[in-house]
Amino acid sequence: MHGSKIVSNGKTNKSTINRRSALIGMGASVGAMAASGSFGFASAQSVAPIKIGFQKHATGIGAAYGRWYDTTTRAATKRINDMGGINGRPVELVIEDDGTDPKRGAEVVEKFATQHNCDVAFGTLFSHVVFGSAPRAGELKLPYFVVSEGHHVASGKLNRYTLQPGITDVKSQVQSMAPFVGDTLGKKVTMIYPDFAFGHDHRDFFSDAIEAQGGEVVAKIAIPPTETTFTRYFPSIPRETEVVYHVMVGPAVLTFVKELGEFFGPSRPEIFGFIDSLEAVDINSPGLEFLEGTYFWEGNPRHAQVDQTSHDKAFRAAVGVDDRGASLADSKDVSTYAHMFGCWETLNIIKRGMEAADYQGPADRSRLIEAVEAMTDMPASDDHPQGPKRFNGKTHQTFGQQYISQVKDGKLVCVHTASIEDGLYEDEVDYTTQSF
Repeated sequence: MHGSKIVSNGKTNKSTINRRSALIGMGASVGAMAASGSFGFASAQSVAPIKIGFQKHATGIGAAYGRWYDTTTRAATKRINDMGGINGRPVELVIEDDGTDPKRGAEVVEKFATQHNCDVAFGTLFSHVVFGSAPRAGELKLPYFVVSEGHHVASGKLNRYTLQPGITDVKSQVQSMAPFVGDTLGKKVTMIYPDFAFGHDHRDFFSDAIEAQGGEVVAKIAIPPTETTFTRYFPSIPRETEVVYHVMVGPAVLTFVKELGEFFGPSRPEIFGFIDSLEAVDINSPGLEFLEGTYFWEGNPRHAQVDQTSHDKAFRAAVGVDDRGASLADSKDVSTYAHMFGCWETLNIIKRGMEAADYQGPADRSRLIEAVEAMTDMPASDDHPQGPKRFNGKTHQTFGQQYISQVKDGKLVCVHTASIEDGLYEDEVDYTTQSF
């Protein structure tokens, strides 16, 4: 039976399993497991799999995220299959590398729909790739579940086939952070951000949010996403700056943070970063000592907290990371823990939506979307280990808790949790009024 294999195309990391024959699980035959009742699939030998096209940033500037999105996606798929799959059918992952490139992203979406006959597409992170891919998904009428953070979905710029139900967006995040920054750190802020859609969302929405707190952005420094050295940008930081707000992405983030510390030396303003600037990087790396006492937004606290939930503990075990968010197999391999939970939660939402719609195949895609649109509150659980969510079916965007952590003795310690209500904003679109 081919019902649980992972089909992987394009470049993949060293842990990627052979495209034709790999099975989710640790070497066990899915056929044998189904025959023994381990999966509990209804008529497992004759039921076709649910095929989920995983659009992976295996190469390009999103590769570190792509690798951990892959690990999380496989773990979530294994858990779903171990519990009986979706509507009694096993889930099969079809993996394509989009190179973190918008044009290739659209091509990958087309392959999912026309070559692989996938039921849905899933997993895209970088916002410029979402923008490049979502229109094609809409044209192909392929449900497209993105795990990004841009405001692209909720802004109304995309289409009814594109949803972001498992991770919050930048507008909500910065709206939740601004009161803490303004009240605790300072009112005059210099922003340093990547020069593409994700960074522009930060620039625009944080500027508005801090002004609402009586503060102002005194400088906005945009950096090309392919930049490898940053020192030449830092003299543009005005002397009056009370807070440096940084959010960087890509393979050069360690260089960015180190050079920022070297530039300021011992006399620095307050520093508030989005953990994107240190995703997949150990905060105890040499040269990062200056981060002690600085603050980070975290989508999900990388370091296990003193009040760790059973859901977070189970999630860490499933994806194979330790209490510091590093791989159990290699402590130097640090995860993208603030983001990758979105893959886990989105797959569980797809499962729940397909079950509510009694999804049988592509003819039921519109029913699947309507079923997800009908969702609202999602309590914290093993399905939602990051915390509770509130989905807005009109805007196709979820809202959730946000976390602010401070570096204390080399550990990220959560010092503030913003509520779901802190991040709510007025609807800008009602996708449910659009036709299929």
